[in-house]
Amino acid sequence: MSAREPRLGIDIGGVIINGPAHPDGGDTAFFEGDEATMLATPEVDGAAEAINRLMALFSGRVWLVSKCGPRVQARTLRWLEGHDFYRRTGLPAKHVRFCLARPDKRFHCAELELTHFVDDHPEVHAAIFGTVDHHYFFGPQAAPVPDYGTQVSSWAEAEEYVRKSLGEYPEAS
Repeated sequence: MSAREPRLGIDIGGVIINGPAHPDGGDTAFFEGDEATMLATPEVDGAAEAINRLMALFSGRVWLVSKCGPRVQARTLRWLEGHDFYRRTGLPAKHVRFCLARPDKRFHCAELELTHFVDDHPEVHAAIFGTVDHHYFFGPQAAPVPDYGTQVSSWAEAEEYVRKSLGEYPEAS
């Protein structure tokens, strides 16, 4: 059993914001479109509902940690606000963190003492290996998921695996 308090980290792009599903041109619409086009970028199915339930399971110890530059950071924050994400999930706006390179997510994981992380990029999982106990590789992966991780194809599946793992933490019982 882990003596650590369970804490969850979640990526944003490809895990919450579903850029490739945008009806007007995939990720390009989110990154380069006008405000209305950017806000029309859909959410990954079931993300807000699952995160809302996970907020309760983790007693509010959930953070979003995303890699992007200042311009995309601002667009991401407007998307979260425009989609009423904070109210729908219960996640406080102050629980959103950004970094400029995927490997830098490791610093946030260490500082926040995260035990679980949901991300679609294998590079992130490799960088945070050893700082979090549970790695969830979200969505299809080009290569097999390493033994230390679990591939999840949806938010329902991610939530199921996260729930099962909480039995390892005395604080969550």
